[in-house]
Amino acid sequence: MICRRSIFFLVVYAVLQLWSVVAGAHQRSSSGPHTGIAVAEISHGEMIMIAEYRDRIIDLAARATDTNEPFRRVLNYAQIQHAYCLWGKMPGGVTDEASPFNECSHAYLAATKAVLLSMRSMAGEAVEAESIVSAIDAGMVLRGLALITCQFSGEAFSTADVVRPAWRDIPRHPASMAALTALAAMILAVVYCGRRLLQRIAT
Repeated sequence: MICRRSIFFLVVYAVLQLWSVVAGAHQRSSSGPHTGIAVAEISHGEMIMIAEYRDRIIDLAARATDTNEPFRRVLNYAQIQHAYCLWGKMPGGVTDEASPFNECSHAYLAATKAVLLSMRSMAGEAVEAESIVSAIDAGMVLRGLALITCQFSGEAFSTADVVRPAWRDIPRHPASMAALTALAAMILAVVYCGRRLLQRIAT
């Protein structure tokens, strides 16, 4: 079990390193001419609630049949950005404004919010979409999140503009450094497991 988990984290680490090389000195990159679909901004308070309902929203959107191209492009963008943000697994990525993963979290959650609002006008998904919106609204009121903002709260996005994590800021963010240190420990465990496996095969 330990070996399997270690291998998984090694794969994640390799992907992270690849992205860091591709990202270079820039956090954003265009996928081509600026013909993307605009994605409205999301507040810090909204993104906390949208993050909690993200899986339910994406599952509902994936089942939708009466869709159009803009909807599918925004949904695809939400999923791509989620992957670039390491699937929302980095500590503080959503809640900590100082996290190197906060801006890219804004991007995928803003797109997720746009997908949710679009489904309110779809015959087959409107009822469940309204239910999710109501739950999010109620949660924001109960938890006092409506007025919470951060440096990225007024930032709009575009499906033609991928937002990457701020890789260079990771050393200055203790939670991110701790997570990556744990990942490095997993890599060492992979090496250890690999050596043990080779020894068993040799004997």
